[in-house]
Amino acid sequence: MNGPHVTIEPSILYLGTPVVLISTQNEDGTANLAPMSSAWWLGWRCMLGLQTASQTPQNMIRTGQCVLNLASPRQADAVNRLARLTGTETIPELKRRLGYTYEPSKFEVAGLTPIASQTVAAPRALECPIQLEAVVAARHGIMDDDPQVAGLISAFAVRITRVHVHPGLLMEGHENRIDPGKWQPLIMNFQKLYGVSSIEIVPSRLAEIEEKSYRMPDVERARDGVLDPAGWRETGRDAFDPNRDLRLG
Repeated sequence: MNGPHVTIEPSILYLGTPVVLISTQNEDGTANLAPMSSAWWLGWRCMLGLQTASQTPQNMIRTGQCVLNLASPRQADAVNRLARLTGTETIPELKRRLGYTYEPSKFEVAGLTPIASQTVAAPRALECPIQLEAVVAARHGIMDDDPQVAGLISAFAVRITRVHVHPGLLMEGHENRIDPGKWQPLIMNFQKLYGVSSIEIVPSRLAEIEEKSYRMPDVERARDGVLDPAGWRETGRDAFDPNRDLRLG
């Protein structure tokens, strides 16, 4: 692709990111499960882009908790079964126009199995090869500089509190490393679902750096977390209070 480029105006810029099934706890104690792909990670932190009025972000604002269940190509059918469903009984206008329908039993519809988490109330999805329990650290408005769409989309910064991985993904000889040749995430690329190759294209110079060189205090911090009826808390800290702890900006 060395020829002249052209200037275009695509309606979306979904350039290829992993599909995440976010599980949260509804106000009545039941579970919600929603697919999304506007996610990226740095250390044990993750940024999530979500439509603010949807059930998942509303649950995250209320409870300060979620589970990020990362899908592989084996879960593609489950992702499609969840597509265009919402856990919000009063469907947000944008989703209503896009043909979304209300569905309170997302795990059942997806054909996935809810299992208990260790540090958050929301369940994990058993079939997903990687499950990341997380707590909300902050929420930021996206596009708030435009009065026409201000408040429509939120970016949530979450901190991982537990990492659950299928043992078949572990690197041989390492108990805490995922083998990138074994982990093949489901990718959303301009609304379509793709897999990735397990073949390394060229040796990576960045991979010459030991992974432990990037280890941050969040790993040890997560080790001290417990789950109690009041919600997530850390040793020596109060339970999470979204009205106090969820920074807006």
